[in-house]
Amino acid sequence: MATFLLKTEPECYCFDDLLRDKRTHWDGVRNPTALMNMRTVKKGDEAFIYHTGKEKRIAGLAVVVSDVYEDPENPGLTAKGELKGPLFDLKPVKASTKNYTLAEIKSDARFENFDLVRLSRLSAMLVPPKLDKIIRKNCGL
Repeated sequence: MATFLLKTEPECYCFDDLLRDKRTHWDGVRNPTALMNMRTVKKGDEAFIYHTGKEKRIAGLAVVVSDVYEDPENPGLTAKGELKGPLFDLKPVKASTKNYTLAEIKSDARFENFDLVRLSRLSAMLVPPKLDKIIRKNCGL
């Protein structure tokens, strides 16, 4: 099982919304690299939900509860035969009990090559296993 980090603007959809809704589909992604990462998500994978904007923190952990499927708002396939608009469904697992911020992540040398630090505009990324463990510990997850 893999772990991803998914960014969201908390004013649009925050982790508390996911807790309230109990399930949602992850959409609204247009960045080609983020879409490529989303196409690799599998049912059973987990995802840290990261709040952008003023918060800049990991808000909680979710689990992927569906395989990737086609976005009805962006149907069809790419030239490579991949879904243009991949979607998947998430359920909340747990809210972070500790406030683990981007500033703290950036100050830790172990994260220097992590996409969250290197590629600030990327909204969906794989989390390497070693960093996954650090994030869980520092978020109280």
